[in-house]
Amino acid sequence: MRGMRLSRLAHLNQKRKAPQPAPSPLCAIAYILNMLRPDLLLQPTPKGLYCPPGDFYLDPVRGAVERAVISHGHSDHARGGHGKVLAHPDTLAIMACRYGTNFAKSTQALEYGETIEINGVTVWLAPAGHILGSAQVVVEHKGLRMTFTGDYKRRFDPTCASFEPVENTHVFISEATFALPVFRHPDTGHEINRLLQSVTDFPERAHCIGAYSLGKAQRVIRHLRLAGYDEPIFIHGSLEKLCAHYQSVGIDLGTLVLATSDDTSRAAREAFRGKIIVAPPGAFEGKWAQRFPDPILGFASGWMSIKQRAKQRGVELPLVISDHADWDELTETVREVNPEELWVTYGREDALVRWAELEGRRARPLRMVAYDDEAG
Repeated sequence: MRGMRLSRLAHLNQKRKAPQPAPSPLCAIAYILNMLRPDLLLQPTPKGLYCPPGDFYLDPVRGAVERAVISHGHSDHARGGHGKVLAHPDTLAIMACRYGTNFAKSTQALEYGETIEINGVTVWLAPAGHILGSAQVVVEHKGLRMTFTGDYKRRFDPTCASFEPVENTHVFISEATFALPVFRHPDTGHEINRLLQSVTDFPERAHCIGAYSLGKAQRVIRHLRLAGYDEPIFIHGSLEKLCAHYQSVGIDLGTLVLATSDDTSRAAREAFRGKIIVAPPGAFEGKWAQRFPDPILGFASGWMSIKQRAKQRGVELPLVISDHADWDELTETVREVNPEELWVTYGREDALVRWAELEGRRARPLRMVAYDDEAG
């Protein structure tokens, strides 16, 4: 499948690898003296992270910019209207699905592991494991390597390439959506089995599963298929184009049927008994959801580990399935990458910064604003 062939990335990592001394108290001092200062290569601005020497932004979400490098297709990272957009091919295709083919004046696709020079700054992408096409953006200039993760997760996802740590990263810019020790997500297969068991236990009820339209919905459907569920799955009309793109790149979602018929007859309603319907969470709060008989409302999100959130939304079947790293995955990733400095953004910044400081690491919060409307 396109985007999954990652051998070039491993080759580039090896090619760039240089002997490094063991970590020591002098390491940070040498790093500052011998390399470009990080805030001269990337700096937080109201529009997003900006690279002055390259004159481009990473995931700008406030106003249009002339040059943008986009990590993935969620709308809290990817917006239309920019001049030039550089991203993974699947991210560009997703943006076209969501915003129309003219979402930018011009676009350029960059596969994982390929490099490009932007005004003398080297840029390349590594898989982030968040959703299809999601990428870490690696920015290199004058001996300094900074890795911006966008959003990422570490566990298995059958709908996208797995996260790959970028070696020799001097500054690691990590998300922090679930950066509190209370967030330790269960095994995804366990949560899918809970859904299937509920379908078995309550065959007379429709199972209405709220899942964000990009990434989460397709992942839930694919996990259901891998668990052996081969019945047609009903979807909201807003998922149709995105599911079709996933299918077009080789991700088998099985038989999907639109649940948007205008037929409100009793027979049409009864046909949904024992079926699984996947839709954006908000769809089940309005008139559209009234067509389903005695529904069991589920919601697939990392936030479902907070029982009060599930209760407030009337969720009977909370499924803790997240497209973000949990606390253990965040901290283990920082240890694995072992950067000279950690920058933290998008979420519980202070908690992850404090953890890093207690480990003797240099860390800082970026305090950047994100819309975060598709987190979970």
